[in-house]
Amino acid sequence: MRVREIFVLLIMMVCCLTSSKAQVILPKILGNGMVLQRNQSIPIWGTAKPGEKVSVKFKTQSKSTITDQAGKWIVMLDAMQASAKPATLTIKGSNRIELHNILVGEVWLCSGQSNMQYEMRKNSKVKKPDTSTVNSPVDELERTHNSHIRIFLVTQKNLQKPDSTHSGWSIAEDSALRAFSAAGYFFAKNLNHDLNVPVGIISSAVSGSRIEPWVSSDAFDAIPYFKANNVKIDGDPGKFYNKMIEPLAPFALKGFLWYQGESNCFLGETITYTYKMEALINSWRRLWSNSNLPFYYVQIAPYYYSQGKGPVSYTEYTEPELREAQTMALKIPHTAMIVTTDLNDDLKNIHPPFKWEIGRRLELQALADTYNQKQLVSSGPMYKSMKTSANKIIIEFNSVGNGLVSHNGKPLSDFTIAGTDGKFVPADATIIGNTIEVSAPSVTVPVAARFAWSESAQPNFYNRNGLPAVPFRTDNPLKFTLNAN
Repeated sequence: MRVREIFVLLIMMVCCLTSSKAQVILPKILGNGMVLQRNQSIPIWGTAKPGEKVSVKFKTQSKSTITDQAGKWIVMLDAMQASAKPATLTIKGSNRIELHNILVGEVWLCSGQSNMQYEMRKNSKVKKPDTSTVNSPVDELERTHNSHIRIFLVTQKNLQKPDSTHSGWSIAEDSALRAFSAAGYFFAKNLNHDLNVPVGIISSAVSGSRIEPWVSSDAFDAIPYFKANNVKIDGDPGKFYNKMIEPLAPFALKGFLWYQGESNCFLGETITYTYKMEALINSWRRLWSNSNLPFYYVQIAPYYYSQGKGPVSYTEYTEPELREAQTMALKIPHTAMIVTTDLNDDLKNIHPPFKWEIGRRLELQALADTYNQKQLVSSGPMYKSMKTSANKIIIEFNSVGNGLVSHNGKPLSDFTIAGTDGKFVPADATIIGNTIEVSAPSVTVPVAARFAWSESAQPNFYNRNGLPAVPFRTDNPLKFTLNAN
């Protein structure tokens, strides 16, 4: 090939590359089949040539902007009502992109470790349980054909570069659903049914992950507790936040769902975990520029942590102390927690199968707290206060719902009581109205009581609304001080 021909070919290649770089490019999360959040301004964003005009059209709306010097652009669509009628979103610059089959409804992001990642294909292998606390839809994959539920599965790689096919969102069925979070799906299914609007659910979870990788690295610096107590933050802070959370913003969301804690329980964490949860919640809310975004999470289920090997000496109280730290995070505004003491049929299995009930209970919290259906009871009984009377401790509760009850009709289990010697012994517990009276023959001067304070506790104390009580101890020595966002 002659020199002139080579030169012309190089010029053509450069022009092609330049033209390609100048095209409008969208982030992976913006794609065909997505759900846009109703009743909020909707960000549509991407990159193009610096100084280029980019226009966005959706239904009756048409907006445009000019890219900045870095080629970045963002357009805010006006808030819209829910719509199950598929529509096309058109983005135009030097090129034209059409995203099809777009709905408007509710969008939630679920995250955490393996119990949130737990796929629907695993759920379908579960034997139907013989218990009145759950209704097992283990054949869900065979009957799910609801085009109003859309799912997006984040991996450690798929948000790192644009996808010209604009794929990623799927209808919740078939192979896409088989690989998707079971807890996330059942949350979305219940929400779609109860609100009668389309629901989009994004799953971004990694098996075995600690909490630290999901937090922006600078978020820990904003919590004085860590510096004041010389707490070293290890565990790759920011690792998953940077590639699996940050690229999703500012996609419009209604809130977050979180199921994690097992890996940090193996570190023997207590109050430190509460502050790490605060750092996580603050960092995500700052990323979406909304300090009020709801954050609903799952308390870890019973499991034999004491039989494991790790960096600390495990006892039967290692898990209750981590669960206590999770409970203390309820002091953070706009949070709620569901209890799972009744959702493990094998205490040697750290991955309990009943994810449909996890999704249902999370959705109850959302209905009550986010969608203002205040008549709903969304939590089991929660410790409020105690007082002593002769040889008894009388305990008062919040979230009594329609009343306190033994779920199986047997005497209340898993209560213990201690006197001045600090030794806890099994206790008799009796429901008196909306209180519990706790006593033991060997304790004449009681000072403290505990409930479900063991890794293996699967108590029968509920409210009449079918929700289990939150484990607690009245002698809690830990203190959590909320920090400003």
